[in-house]
Amino acid sequence: MSLAAFAPSSFALLNIPSDGSDGALIVASNLVIDLSQAVTGVWSNNNAGNIGKGIYDSNKWAVVFKYSSVTISNGATVTFANQSSRAPVVWLVSGDVTINGTVSLDGQSYANPPLLPEPGPGGFRGGNGYFVGSVSAGAGFGPGGGARNADTRGFGGSYGTQGNGGPAAYGNPSLLPLLGGSGGAGNDRTDIAISGGAGGGAILIAVAGNASISGTVRANGGAGWVPVFNPGDTSNHSGSGSGGGVRLITTSLVGNGSIQAVGGTSGSFGGVGRIRIERVSTSGTAQINPGASVVTLLDGSSPLIWLPDTGPTARIVSIGSVGAPADPRASFGAFGPDVAVPQATNTTVVVETTNAEVESQVRVRVTPRASANYTETLATNAVVINANPLIVRWTATVPVISGYSAVQVKVLRP
Repeated sequence: MSLAAFAPSSFALLNIPSDGSDGALIVASNLVIDLSQAVTGVWSNNNAGNIGKGIYDSNKWAVVFKYSSVTISNGATVTFANQSSRAPVVWLVSGDVTINGTVSLDGQSYANPPLLPEPGPGGFRGGNGYFVGSVSAGAGFGPGGGARNADTRGFGGSYGTQGNGGPAAYGNPSLLPLLGGSGGAGNDRTDIAISGGAGGGAILIAVAGNASISGTVRANGGAGWVPVFNPGDTSNHSGSGSGGGVRLITTSLVGNGSIQAVGGTSGSFGGVGRIRIERVSTSGTAQINPGASVVTLLDGSSPLIWLPDTGPTARIVSIGSVGAPADPRASFGAFGPDVAVPQATNTTVVVETTNAEVESQVRVRVTPRASANYTETLATNAVVINANPLIVRWTATVPVISGYSAVQVKVLRP
């Protein structure tokens, strides 16, 4: 897709909530931005005391940078090291943005077990391949994580579209909330075991002035694995991660660069991600893959940065009899479990939704670290806790698998 262009004219700047306290980002050579250095706080706080390192706001699930301007030179690439929650990235820019180089939130490609490939920030990890003994392959992580097949294959992750053999697509064209792609599943060959690729990350770049993109902004999914000795043997593939999310808000979008959020194509392919462009004017022919959801903004307007307070939300209240943390990590033992439950056949997950209709479908996904496919259980027994705002609690009975699992909830509204 090429974004349609028309002649630029003079516009008032958009109202972007940036005080510029992270300074000007000027990148002349390759740079890794370490998101773990962000201070924990409220995104709107002045960040002069931690300049250039951002603020991690767990309520928004985002690492937020408030820049005065951004300039990335030709030949320079900006990448990211994840914050432990793997939150997405938000750049709020009070001036202009010029990207002649590359901004990459790509997910990692396949790896040797027991390593799980890391996603771009805002994305989800690739699934484990067969490791040793009884530790066999696992599904990809995320709402669209690829399935571990009954044979030795791993399927691709989904996001904006369904990956090869993957679950249904998720998310919405507005990228509110901001989400990345899901991981592909690992393969289960005992002789050549490989993990699945990770999902592409997610970034919001909100620019008060002009965004000039002659380089590349990308959030692509990581590659799955194909046996080089017999690439046509699809029973041995691991799954690729799906593309992530790129949302761009600007007064004027100029340049002939590219914006990408595609899935990995090696092994079982991953689904494409989502791209959202909100601008007053466009000049140039940016190459966008997949095709973007495009919105025309009013001159000098105040675009929506976050999901409104009246928007729908969901959270896990408890697993078994244990309360779930407000900011979980799913570290799989690196820092201890978020929730520890006794070994049993099943356990109960309580989910709370706000501003979501009682006719909604609430689904709880459990993805083991290894040795089993994911399960997805429909929550029932909707109980209205509060009428305004509408707060409903739901219950799902899910299987308990020995070891670590990631538990997620998604809501399908009518």
